[in-house]
Amino acid sequence: MRCVKFLFVAPLAMLSACNTARGPEPGMAFDPSQANYIRAPGKGVITGEAFLPDGLGQSNVRYAAGETVRLIPATTYAQARIQKFYGSVKFLPVASIPKVEPDTQYASLTRTTTTESNGRFTFENVAPGRYYLTTQLIWTPKDSATPEGGAMYEEVTLTGKEKGPVKVVLSGN
Repeated sequence: MRCVKFLFVAPLAMLSACNTARGPEPGMAFDPSQANYIRAPGKGVITGEAFLPDGLGQSNVRYAAGETVRLIPATTYAQARIQKFYGSVKFLPVASIPKVEPDTQYASLTRTTTTESNGRFTFENVAPGRYYLTTQLIWTPKDSATPEGGAMYEEVTLTGKEKGPVKVVLSGN
């Protein structure tokens, strides 16, 4: 019986250790003055789509239908937070996503939109600046108890001189 308990508890302990070891809080205070440009008037447009390949292979994709996409000014705090959260990759599997609440002031200086059924999204009237776009796509395959997918981000810069929409693909690549 002791062996069975260990086989069940050990993987859970390892997973929780992974979650707590990658906490995304950057260890610095958020400076709202660095993010205020998100409230400035702008003419920029960001269009994009969010999707991930499903477990059946690269040709089968899951679209991020009805998911929240967040537009985040690339402040010093946001850069450190993204780096701690994702490390050197742009995709974080569902089992590795830490459960934390962001600084409320930081969250208030972001914008959000909801994806359409095909994973497409748009941000209009975006001021020039550097931004992160983040979303998640998590699903549980039929006949499985284990969720798949995860969180992903991409970086984009608007100069104010764009002649059309800036296109972004959120796919974890």
